[in-house]
Amino acid sequence: MKRKFTGLAAAAAASALLFAGCAQSTPSEDGGGGDAGESITLWLIGGDTPDELRDYLTTEFAEQTGATLEIEEQTWGDIITNLTTKLPDPNNTPDVTEIGNTQSPTFTNAGAFLDISDMYEELGGDQLLQSFVDVGAVDGANYTLPYYFGSRYVFARSDVFAEAGVEQPQTLDEFNAAVQKIAQENPRGIENFSGFWLGGQDWRNGISWIFANGGDIAQYRDGEWVATLDSPESLTGLQQLQDLYRNASMAPNDAKDESIWTYINDSDTRDDAETTLGAASILAPGWAHWSIGDLVEGEDGEPVREWNDDTFAAYPLPGNDGEPAPVFAGGSNIGISAQTQHPELSKELMRIIFSEEYQTLLGENGLGPANSEYTSSLGDDQFATALIDSASNSKLTPAAPGWAAIEAKNVMEEFFAQIRDAEDLEQLAKDTNAELDALLNQQ
Repeated sequence: MKRKFTGLAAAAAASALLFAGCAQSTPSEDGGGGDAGESITLWLIGGDTPDELRDYLTTEFAEQTGATLEIEEQTWGDIITNLTTKLPDPNNTPDVTEIGNTQSPTFTNAGAFLDISDMYEELGGDQLLQSFVDVGAVDGANYTLPYYFGSRYVFARSDVFAEAGVEQPQTLDEFNAAVQKIAQENPRGIENFSGFWLGGQDWRNGISWIFANGGDIAQYRDGEWVATLDSPESLTGLQQLQDLYRNASMAPNDAKDESIWTYINDSDTRDDAETTLGAASILAPGWAHWSIGDLVEGEDGEPVREWNDDTFAAYPLPGNDGEPAPVFAGGSNIGISAQTQHPELSKELMRIIFSEEYQTLLGENGLGPANSEYTSSLGDDQFATALIDSASNSKLTPAAPGWAAIEAKNVMEEFFAQIRDAEDLEQLAKDTNAELDALLNQQ
């Protein structure tokens, strides 16, 4: 694929601006210390990066360069629009920015980021989470690298599994059979009880069944991306998903993956209707464990969830071979704007971010370090173990230039919403392939 500095098809915003008209920046001679009075800007998205880490970055950057690091927080809801409008502008671009890993291919293919291939080995090389490296690369050159990772794993009501006479499954087939049995047994007689709660539009969790059987959303062939939802391997995963939707999950076809932990807690409420234990298991990002457990009074007197090993269990979704099944990874990438006026200072910031000290701080704060050498900083409890094991086989969306447009059009959500009731899964897959093919290679 030829990387062209031609334009950016904004996915969520109609305000796509062409990069072609922007002047290339002239590298400055800054960096390496003695840069007092200089300043660069780092965009972080949301509040995932704690204050402790932000303070470390600003302090360390000042000590190493003499320059100032300004950190500006962006929101996930506005980030595509803001990146689209600010990245092409040398006077307003962030010098370094976090970007969603699934957003990275669209911006990278549009020429939004600086080629940092010369820093790849220095910043971690093959020790970096490769699925994230791949979505930040074009034609073998590196433009964005992983910032931190999250991963999905199973949260289960071990007490309900036991009441149904079902042990923790060791393979994907065992998992599929177990959650269907629990739904049928429904040991507590709960109305609309699910053995496994999977929303009809929840493709980010459901895609694991396609991946686990060797299928994929799309593949890069002969110079272009081609949708592959109708491959024999993908169809095997779709058949398993349809079976789960029909026989294990009572989630409606339009349900997504929002707050799904409420279905395995007792006495949780959703909207105006009380939900008391609606499912025996879910698949969710690792940070969901903070919202799962017994309802107790917190130090401030407010109700909080407290994990209870006698009631709950956490483990990777097993694959066909018993090893962790591929799951869709969460997290972010990070890169230097192609329009930065301070490329050397920006590279110094990247060196600090990928240093052992900062990578360890990420892990100690529950964020998966980009460099696998430092994942031990996540700890050794069951949540850290499940996060590391599940991430070891994680996948991302295709690194196609048009992927952001696919997400903006909810193509995958609409596809998954039809799986339960589809009479011809292969035709549904072919029809969705046609929609994907029209967008995958869109620049």
